[in-house]
Amino acid sequence: MLRRVSSYLFLLFLIPVSLGCAAEDSAFKAGVDYEVLPQAVRTANSSKIEVNEVFAYTCGHCFNFEAVLEPWFETLAADVDVQRTPAVWQPSMELYARAYYSASMLKVLDQVHMAIFEAIHVKREAVRSEQDLVKFFVAAGVSAEKFSQVFNSFGMSSMVNQAKARMRGYRTQGTPEMVVNGKYRVSSRMSGGFEGMIKVANYLIAKERAAAN
Repeated sequence: MLRRVSSYLFLLFLIPVSLGCAAEDSAFKAGVDYEVLPQAVRTANSSKIEVNEVFAYTCGHCFNFEAVLEPWFETLAADVDVQRTPAVWQPSMELYARAYYSASMLKVLDQVHMAIFEAIHVKREAVRSEQDLVKFFVAAGVSAEKFSQVFNSFGMSSMVNQAKARMRGYRTQGTPEMVVNGKYRVSSRMSGGFEGMIKVANYLIAKERAAAN
């Protein structure tokens, strides 16, 4: 993944190097800086602490968040499992969820994920149909036929339905949001912006790590 060095350096001061940041951590309050979900949502790997970003390709804030999010992901410890859930608010958004999961299944996520974001938000291209998506996968070395097969598969429908179920469990109210270990919902509204989301997520990761020890 290509990342700007400046973004990486910017994030270094946001990431607690130990659990000794008690003065800052104590400022984070449930119901104020993050929401405790009424029922925990199953994570992909119960042996790790999951960070799941809920995003939408059509969301400009999600596109801007990538410059902060990806460098932070690269700094996370091995006991943290990074996941993403494409938001599906309405039937038209299922297209983008299928695009994300197709890229994941075809192992071309690194090539396709940001390409779709940039096409929509930088190049202002129309990406509104399966046919519009083909070029991103062909550019990544996937044939149009293989892409269509995966995009329209039964397994794909199952993954999209699971994403919808997670969103309901997460009580998602907007994008981007993050859910830490299926228990805590972090939003820019509650945490005060992208930097706040990273700080709160770091606190919750440390909280879950301490609880497991």
